[in-house]
Amino acid sequence: MRAAVLTGVRQMEVREVPDPVIERDTDVLLKIEKVGVCGSDVHYYETGRIGSQVVQFPFIVGHECAATVAKVGPGVKHVKVGQEVVVEPAVSCHACEQCNQGRENTCFNLRFLGTPGQGEGCLSEYLVMPEECCLPTEGRISIEQGVLCEPLAIAVYAVKQSKPPEDADVAMLGAGPIGLSCMVSAQAEGVRACYLTEKIDERVETAGEGGATWVGNPLKEEVVAAILKQQPLGMDVVYECAGQQETIDQAVELLKPGGKLMLIGIPREDRISFAIDKIRRKEITIINVRRQNACTQAAIDLLASGRGSVDFMVTHRFGLEQTRDAFELVAGYRDGVVKAMIQM
Repeated sequence: MRAAVLTGVRQMEVREVPDPVIERDTDVLLKIEKVGVCGSDVHYYETGRIGSQVVQFPFIVGHECAATVAKVGPGVKHVKVGQEVVVEPAVSCHACEQCNQGRENTCFNLRFLGTPGQGEGCLSEYLVMPEECCLPTEGRISIEQGVLCEPLAIAVYAVKQSKPPEDADVAMLGAGPIGLSCMVSAQAEGVRACYLTEKIDERVETAGEGGATWVGNPLKEEVVAAILKQQPLGMDVVYECAGQQETIDQAVELLKPGGKLMLIGIPREDRISFAIDKIRRKEITIINVRRQNACTQAAIDLLASGRGSVDFMVTHRFGLEQTRDAFELVAGYRDGVVKAMIQM
């Protein structure tokens, strides 16, 4: 089969690689239909690492995908050949201390698609996954919506963890796929207002079209002052989705006393800092969000219910042979890209 393979830092090529095979009774062979390019994939492309996770080249990345079931193992009971499925990228052990506490997202034995040392990714024509990771859509959502269930599931989990009060005012700093997904998820939970910030003009426009209460560009205005002018008491929750020191500082300024700061963006630096006097006096709660923790089905159900839409996020489409072009586009934040989709 063909796969888009990282061969070095900022090097990628389409190669013939061995076909995956069913090894366990509960394995499912998937024909990958579409793959979304995620910011973490681009981190590996640009630097060959995320923190302590270092790529050993050659390596296949990718973890946002939807597929058609091509073959099933003899023990598979709930997935059938020909079904369209959303792929849950995390494979937990269900036996360790973390799993037993309902924290499968921090499983001590976790294997995640496209992660060095855990498993290669889905930027290939076929993939084998356990049955539990194959969630049938039953025709309720499209293939592209299925791909977007991965980032949306992270947002569903983030909003669930933040527990916004009724009629909350919230902000998302960074209007990429995660920030926009947080907006969609928060709106579905009934928050009163969503304020977004974004440096890329095209994304500012996209956020507005997606239903943001207000969107501002920090390169053109003082976004903290602009938001607090409209909401003098501050935000109940801020979802930091850019992974930047600047946005972390802005989040602290925006939050009201007793507010929650949700850290979702992945910083490229090894360390970040907080204005301790401000977060102490405001008694701000800081919560790290680690992936989606069993919220993929909830994301599917959200889209199928019509309470939220993610279609507006897909701005660019590429074929498999153009995968490197897609990664370069996303890495450079060019042409107003929000979500680039690879058609397999």
